Amino acid sequence: LLSYLSFLYRYFRWWYKKTRIEKKSAFIDLLCAVPLQQIYGCPLGGIGGGTITRGWRGEFCRWQLNPGIYHYETVIADQFTVCLRCKGQTVYQQVLSVERPSTLQGWNWGYCGHYAFYHALYPRAWMVYELPGQNVVLTCRQVSPVIPHDYKDSSLPVGVFIWEVENGRDEDVDVSIMFSLQNGTGTKEDRSGGHWNEPFAFEKEGERVAGVLLHHCTRVNPFTLAISAREKAGTGVTHLTAFNPAGSGREVWQDLLQDGRLDSPAGESRPTEKGEVTAAAVCASCRVPAQGHRTLELALAWDMPRVHFGSKEKLHFRRYTRFFGSRGDAAPALSHHALTHYEEWERKIEAWQKPILENSQLPSWYKSALFNELYFMTDGGTIWVELPPDCCAEDLRGPAGAGLSHLLPVLREYGRFAYLEGQEYRMYNTYDVHFYASFALVMLWPKLQISLQYDIAVTVVNEDVQPRQYLMCGQTAQVKLKNVVPHDIGDPGDEPWQRVNAYLMHDTADWKDLNLKFVLQVYRDYCLTQDSVYLRDMWPVCQAVMESELKFDTDNDGLIENGGFADQTYDAWVVNGASAYCGGLWLAAVCMMCKMAEVLGDAEIQQKYTDILGKGKEAFERMLWNGKYYNYDSSGSDTSSSIMSDQCAGQWFLGACGLDQGEFEVFPKSHVVSALKTIFEKNVMSFAGGTMGAVNGMRPNGVPDTSSVQSDEVWIGVVYALAATMIQEGLVDEGFHTAEGCYRTVWERLGMAFQTPEAYREKKVYRSLAYMRPLSIWSMQLALERRASQAPAPMQSPQVPIHP
Repeated sequence: LLSYLSFLYRYFRWWYKKTRIEKKSAFIDLLCAVPLQQIYGCPLGGIGGGTITRGWRGEFCRWQLNPGIYHYETVIADQFTVCLRCKGQTVYQQVLSVERPSTLQGWNWGYCGHYAFYHALYPRAWMVYELPGQNVVLTCRQVSPVIPHDYKDSSLPVGVFIWEVENGRDEDVDVSIMFSLQNGTGTKEDRSGGHWNEPFAFEKEGERVAGVLLHHCTRVNPFTLAISAREKAGTGVTHLTAFNPAGSGREVWQDLLQDGRLDSPAGESRPTEKGEVTAAAVCASCRVPAQGHRTLELALAWDMPRVHFGSKEKLHFRRYTRFFGSRGDAAPALSHHALTHYEEWERKIEAWQKPILENSQLPSWYKSALFNELYFMTDGGTIWVELPPDCCAEDLRGPAGAGLSHLLPVLREYGRFAYLEGQEYRMYNTYDVHFYASFALVMLWPKLQISLQYDIAVTVVNEDVQPRQYLMCGQTAQVKLKNVVPHDIGDPGDEPWQRVNAYLMHDTADWKDLNLKFVLQVYRDYCLTQDSVYLRDMWPVCQAVMESELKFDTDNDGLIENGGFADQTYDAWVVNGASAYCGGLWLAAVCMMCKMAEVLGDAEIQQKYTDILGKGKEAFERMLWNGKYYNYDSSGSDTSSSIMSDQCAGQWFLGACGLDQGEFEVFPKSHVVSALKTIFEKNVMSFAGGTMGAVNGMRPNGVPDTSSVQSDEVWIGVVYALAATMIQEGLVDEGFHTAEGCYRTVWERLGMAFQTPEAYREKKVYRSLAYMRPLSIWSMQLALERRASQAPAPMQSPQVPIHP
């Protein structure tokens, strides 16, 4: 208790200095958590260019344009409005929103939600509006360019809205869809002055789009928003360059009401005065024949090509600037590209998703979870930047990284990629957590996983001698040691890649899992990509981190020991001596060292780790196996016999790489299956009636382990990994049941769609909204693919192709 109170005191002093004196954000703010809003839907935008989230009621409500920085404002002026006209008269005009705001009261608000329906399957979403009394149905299909193995269009900061109009009347109807947007993101900067709008038209290869550019002229990271529509035969596009979104909006409403069109003034608007806000609107119109169908296509694009992180030290160019330039004038071209390529994007998205969606052996909830959890790949504060053209290898790798021969070519071709541990845990590429999430990256955008690994490898071979005090222990140590994997590559509020290890709860140089997780990912990546150049580059780094890890085998029995503090990803759950989690990861990494040495023809290293593996396996079984499962640790403490849901993490990675049988069998199959069945019986079925997934720690008597704040939590990403391990070992029904509990809890009972947290407890207490680790659900898909490919021909279910 005294230790905990001491930590809280140190944390509060640090928090006060950081947030109140330095006026910066805390990397983890324990005092000001983001409040839960059960409103979010499918985010807009590709990878690394920023995101704008729409809620399931159609509102624009979460903004991440500056890398890693979120604003949670619903901007009321950002709306779609429909106007219906028959025989030259407007018969219906309605904002497609259930809101009744205090501004824009000249508009017709309060659409009845009973007539609207929302569906999401990332990266697409559908909103269906049955216009009451009109016999007209509108379906808005929202599409973002998130396409596996695509490293161009997947980087674009755009979203497309395809409006399908079905006219059930016996007469023609003129239909207009107006898209209005405020210049900004709803923050105080919208009123900082100097922002302005201008109409534009962009034509290329016979295709023309028109709309309005909203120039947001902040001192740091200025950007341009673009709303536009596609001009084609039978479709008219009109606009309103500027209006006051804080006023009544009556002039906008009457303009549309009069003839279903906007006035389309020429010329740019004047810059806003300080304290003033401005907005714009675009309207697409067409005639829909009786009992007919027509389509209107609108787009939202944003262009923030050059970004600074919080330190403002370095200028970074986003990935899409490779294709659209970095001058800040790309919004028209981005809009045109989106409106003329979205059909191609959808064909690719459907080809990717269809085999999974049509596989009748997979439950519906799983299909929803698998794709919708991918939202974090773009909406995880994600940044994807180009290397500067004049960058050389020495700039990247430092004096110690000469062995990384392919570092510069990889980063030049595919750029640098980073995503946050969570929207509330502002650290990029948190490595102990990325270990779980990395399956989504390596299966869908493997070159980004390879790029990320090169960046980690560079930090491994170098060191940072700056001293820093760590809050948990109150001690001072170097920020980063040589030959040790960093916890993360930095805070978006500082300078990521330049200064790593934003995390300062513990000195992670003594963590036992980070080095091991690097080795496990290297071989897993090679197994899935067959990139032998990558494997050869990473081999010396793997040897270095394993040599560094060997110091934790204090008794030379081939098994590392934990240090009597929370020295792994469960950073509040103390572990002492040999442990199921870190010991299992260690043995899996040793096994993979043997396999990599064999592939690379390094007989000496292969023999070294073969000898360690032999000793370590014996020690692991002797000290931890109790006849049913592996004990939490070997300390003999009151909770060392706890059943840890993540005890088979090493086996999870071995199975994903096919190293779980024959000469490479590390953990006896019978023991693995027994442990998984015990976890299912105790951690799953004896917890919350088997409806909430697996609790992290369970006592043998069926009561959750309450020895730490994390042992009686459910970690959604760990549960998906556990389910994948069960599937690998043939416990398919148990695996699906275990994972289903998390999906039902998060997406249905707690209303946390598109903000899956790190953890929750049985009594609706949650922690860290919108978190990286649940991307581990893609390891379930890999396990299912492997089972399908190994099944006897007569029994074989359709294999789901992930790799082209």
